[in-house]
Parts: sequence; structure tokens; C-alpha cells
Amino acid sequence: MRKQLIVSALILLFLALVTIFVIIYGKGYRFNLKGSNAILSGTGLLVATSTPDGAQVLINDHLTTATDNTINLAPGEYTVKIFKEGYFTWEKNIIIKKEVVSKADALLFPKAPKLESITNIGILNPVIDPSKTKIAYLVASQSAVKNGVYILDMTSRPILTLQSASTQIANDILDYLSTSNIQWSPDSKEILAASGRLIKTTYLLETNTLNQNPKDVTETIVSVDASWNKLKTEKQKALMDSLPKKLKKVVSEQFNILEWSSDETKILYEASQSAEIPLIITPPLIGTNSTPEVRSLKKGEVYTYDIKEDRNYKILDFVPKKEDNSPLPLMWYPDSKHLVYVHSSKIDIMEYDAKNQTTIYAGPFVDGFVFPWPDATKLVILTDLGNPSITPNLYTIGLK
Repeated sequence: MRKQLIVSALILLFLALVTIFVIIYGKGYRFNLKGSNAILSGTGLLVATSTPDGAQVLINDHLTTATDNTINLAPGEYTVKIFKEGYFTWEKNIIIKKEVVSKADALLFPKAPKLESITNIGILNPVIDPSKTKIAYLVASQSAVKNGVYILDMTSRPILTLQSASTQIANDILDYLSTSNIQWSPDSKEILAASGRLIKTTYLLETNTLNQNPKDVTETIVSVDASWNKLKTEKQKALMDSLPKKLKKVVSEQFNILEWSSDETKILYEASQSAEIPLIITPPLIGTNSTPEVRSLKKGEVYTYDIKEDRNYKILDFVPKKEDNSPLPLMWYPDSKHLVYVHSSKIDIMEYDAKNQTTIYAGPFVDGFVFPWPDATKLVILTDLGNPSITPNLYTIGLK
């Protein structure tokens, strides 16, 4: 009987030791076998991932592993590079803390992106809708039946080519809508087309059908504008009301919001005044982005604020200006982790903390007309491919 008790006690002791070892191991503690003594020291975990996967991970320029893997590292700051043949290298300084999981999540961009045409008859004035899934544009080089307003649905799955993803919603039979100024409704269900070739007339177009007899709203445009402004205000209010009370005050007083990220967890904004952002989450979260943040705002400079992590990053020294209906030269990428920056006849993509700014395209394109594809696989640009004698067309730049 006594022997059985001893055996049972030893088994329980063994299980307890195994449990303790698993807990300690899971927290990142490892035996350091350097020197004559084995020392149990705390480590941190680095989770390295990439899109596409199968990339090499270099820690302080030493090839250590491949992506989709977890690495134990002693506390400290490391230069992490993620490299894959045919793609731009991703690089970032990451601080490893004891018992904390840090992430190196690299979106790799091809060095030789593929161009594919969407249109081939020449288009004018492309305008993206508020949902960032549709682009309205004008065709003015064909017959009255083929000229007019078209919509490219970027969520459709054409059988053959992207050229079949566009549909016509209005033609030039009634009026010269192919020369109109177009504006999306806040819910993306309607378009205002202001034509000035005959008598200045504004039409309201439905976006899901061919408008044979478009509705003339010239005399009621004030009420249409009021209705649309109400929808915009309600949406902005809903976004603001979702913020914690302390943050809501900061955003309303110090942020000139340029754009919310697609997942509504980050804000791209211009500082409306010089100020200090107080800590919203106290104590600060562990395992957050280790890129140094900037909480002292300077009026007119551009920042991103991460709502979930309560961290703020400076992006640019100036606010990009918007003219007419052209999109901002700085916009969110659909993954809500990157920004697209159009400048100096180049298209760059950078992380939301301004790291890994990469020029992914420097060919000819019409400045201002750059639109991310909703699934983050490509960009849409307006370009004449360097031939000024032709009307530009829409092309995609493949990024995967």
C-alpha cells in the first residue's frame, strides 16, 4: 500500500514538473547553454509570416528560418528582413520583449508587376464609389449609343477578361452625358451626372440598370444634395460614436479626417492643430507594433492612428490636396495595413506606420487616378502608356 502511494506521489510530481515546464516553455523561457553553466533565461517569440509565403527570414542579416514560423529570441532590438526571389525585400526593426509575442508580417510586392487592360476604347474622368468597389467613368469616342456613363464593378468575376466587368448605365441619346461631371451617392446606388453641352442639366442615374430616360433633377438638386449630405453625416456620426469617449474628444478636436481604413480600426488624418495625444489605453497594451510612435502633433502634418493599439504614426510633412473629384494621392490599401501614396509620377505602397515604403510602379499614368482593387491583389490606373495621341484607358497593376 505504501509503495503504491509513493508511486502515485512520484507520478503526480512528474506531471506537475511537466506542467510547469510546458508553462515556462510556452512563456518563452529557454536554457542558455553558453559557458559552463546552464541558465534558464526568458525569451520572446517572433512570429514571421509573409504574403506570398515561403520567404526567407534574416535576423540581423543571418538566415534564420522561413516564414510561417515562430522564433525564440532573447530580449532586444533586431533587424528583421524577409526576402523572396522576384519580390522587394521587407525590412523592419522589431523589439523583442520577454514573454511577449511580436510579429513580422510582410506583404511582399513583385519587382515586375503585370499590366492588364480593362478598357480599350478610351475613357475619361474615372471616379471611385464610397464603398471602394466600383469605378464610374465616361466614354466619349464612340457613337451616341455607346457613349455615356459606365461602371466597372471590381467585385465581379468575369469569365474571360476584365474588359467584360464594365456595364453602361447611360448613353448620349438624350444628352451629352459623356462630357458630364459625375458624383456618387453615399450609398453607391445612384450617380449625379451634370451635363453642360446643351442646357445645363443634372441627371440622377441608377447604377444597376441602363437609364434610358434619366431623371432630370436640375430644379431639385438642392434637396438631393441635402439628402446625400445627411447620409454622409449619419455615417460619420456612427463612426465617431463607436470611439471611446476620451478618444472621440481627441479626434473631434485634433483630427481632420482624410479617410478611415476599410476595417474602421485606423484613421488617416491631418492634424488640425498642434497638440499632444493623451494615452487612451492605460496601461499600454503589450505586443503592439514596436515602431516608435509620435504623439506630439504638428498642425498640417499627416498621421495614422491605430484605434485598437492606441498608437500614432507620422506619415507625411504635409496634407495632400484634393482637386475636383480626383482621389487623394494618399489612401488606404484594402487590407487596412498599408497606404497607397501617389507622388512624383510614382506609385508607392507603405505600411500604416510609414515603414517599408516601396515604389511598385513608375511607368506612365495620369496622376491622381489610382484605385486599389478591393481584394488587395492589384491597383487600377488610368494611362495612355506614354502615347499622348490616344485617350487613356484603365489598366490593372498585378501585385501578387
